Amino acid sequence: MKVLKFGGTSVGSINNIRKVKEIITDGNKKIVVLSAMSGTTNALVQISELIKNKQVNEAFQNIETLHEKYKLVLDELIEETSIKLDVTNYIDSVFDFLKSCTSKKHSELLYNKIVSQGELLSTYFFTKYLHQEGVNARLLPALDFMRIDKTNDPDDFYIQQNLQRIIDQALPADIYITQGFICLNAFGEIANLQRGGSDYTATIIGAVVKAEEVQIWTDIDGMHNNDPRFVENTHAISNLSFDEAAELAYFGAKILHPQTVMPAREANIPVRLKNTMDPESYGTLISKDFKGEGIKAIAAKDGITAIKIKSARMLLAHGFLKKVFEIFEKYETAIDMITTSEIAVSLTIDDDKNLNAIIDELEKFSTVEVDNQQSIICLVGHLVVRHHETHRLFQVLQDISVRMISYGGSNNNISLLVSSNDKITALKCLNAYIFDFATA
Repeated sequence: MKVLKFGGTSVGSINNIRKVKEIITDGNKKIVVLSAMSGTTNALVQISELIKNKQVNEAFQNIETLHEKYKLVLDELIEETSIKLDVTNYIDSVFDFLKSCTSKKHSELLYNKIVSQGELLSTYFFTKYLHQEGVNARLLPALDFMRIDKTNDPDDFYIQQNLQRIIDQALPADIYITQGFICLNAFGEIANLQRGGSDYTATIIGAVVKAEEVQIWTDIDGMHNNDPRFVENTHAISNLSFDEAAELAYFGAKILHPQTVMPAREANIPVRLKNTMDPESYGTLISKDFKGEGIKAIAAKDGITAIKIKSARMLLAHGFLKKVFEIFEKYETAIDMITTSEIAVSLTIDDDKNLNAIIDELEKFSTVEVDNQQSIICLVGHLVVRHHETHRLFQVLQDISVRMISYGGSNNNISLLVSSNDKITALKCLNAYIFDFATA
């Protein structure tokens, strides 16, 4: 059995929904994980924010606008009268619930309930559409089996026990449909796997059912060797290892949720990235195998804050680093890059919500400098730090102000910290040197 995940753009229009139906109805059994239709989650987040700010009239207006969008899709996609009535009643019940939320006190739980409606809508809608088209499909509600524990990690035992039970009890089907992104927390409340979490849902399920392959379908033909939004003539990478893909996802490759690779790597299940708009394209296959050496791809991660921490003494005293790391641990703030000198430590974070409190504590025993609006550029490939050509890439950086370099911490990754203003220039320069030069 394969697990196929389709993102928001893949189910974001009538034509795309029909394409998804053609892709999945190949005669083989599979589990299909769906995101919300494109634009829906953003609209629901905005509705939640309006409710939080007590802008009830504006929230009502946004709910009505979104409701009308779904009515239009329903009218064009569903023709059979009885199915159309079922879907109409379901859609109306969802939007009645959203309207009822406008009178409730805002909370994290209310937010989670609101944003979960996108996946609930898309999966109900799509399952009923498959029924109309004569496909033997069954809906498996993710809230019946997908749960995270108190540390926000997947509760693997719970998921395995309940998913298998639900499949065994369901009527036989060719296609099982379920929601990505949404889940229950350890207390049985609606929660989620954060934005982009549908990818993560797919590999969690894939690991549990021991799938032969997990496929992530989106609107681009695999993971590219650079960011196509900023660099021209990029191309999809045919093969990546789990380690290479994880590095690229964490450091900014938007096609893949950063945690997606972990369940697949642990269960040794290949993950294939495919393009809904071009199903025949090979895409990118992610597996345990390494193919080729040298730099394969470049990714960039924005919103980075650099912090330079200088010891109050002339040389780093015993216990200095321990005190620094304990402060970041206290405020649950992860560190991306770190470099040290004889009297200072420079590091980066991508979550600055506790930055002021962190600085206050650091300044008790050190001087602190902060640089905002930084970007990490990550160069990834198998054994990239050992490759005989790697050192030459630094020649192209002579006109770029590089704030930090992380080289050697990973065999598969070299990271550079630059001002976000220099990011696009750096991506283009590195691309020209590494890829254009190599193919010239």
